[in-house]
Amino acid sequence: MPKPNAARAAAFAGLAVAVAGLGAGAWFAFGPTGGDDRFAQCRSSTVAPGAASIGGPFTMTDHTGATVTDAEVIDGLTLVYFGYTFCPDVCPFDTANMAQTTEILEERGIDLTPVFVTIDPARDTPEALSDFVGALHPRMVGLTGTPEQTAAIAKEYKAYYAKQGDDPEVYLMDHSTFTYLMAPGEGFLDVFRRDIPPAEVADRVACFAERL
Repeated sequence: MPKPNAARAAAFAGLAVAVAGLGAGAWFAFGPTGGDDRFAQCRSSTVAPGAASIGGPFTMTDHTGATVTDAEVIDGLTLVYFGYTFCPDVCPFDTANMAQTTEILEERGIDLTPVFVTIDPARDTPEALSDFVGALHPRMVGLTGTPEQTAAIAKEYKAYYAKQGDDPEVYLMDHSTFTYLMAPGEGFLDVFRRDIPPAEVADRVACFAERL
């Protein structure tokens, strides 16, 4: 994957992510937590309650071709990931982990919706997304849109992406790989790095579910 450029650095700065240490010891600083944060013990990150700057309204097209809004997509605990179906390695691994997390929680009686937002709308049609998410989990939702809609939702989630190369058909996309946990009425709850195992993500999501 290409080295971070100025745009990518700005995107990560906008996400306000501070990483200290490696592996499970890393933490994400979104601001000081308050004593009234009922989700505090669910986080391995330091997150300002509500974190209103992460996530927001959007209108996209789902993998069935229907126009959907954030209220329709995020109608329960939801994991949101930005990637693209032509991704050779990172996205298939990360979305498979997201599907596995969903299955683990299903066994515990907890509903979770995994959402895959493409940052490559030129190639990722609803049909392409349908094949991609359909192979991963029946609850997974694929979202695409116009270039303007894609830029808007990525901005809401502070997600970075950039096309690599000039070929209009054969190219890669550089992008951030965080997975966001969202809930209706709460908005942003937490963020997960891609190196966190599905079982650990499931444990943390379950913690939030118990307190909603």
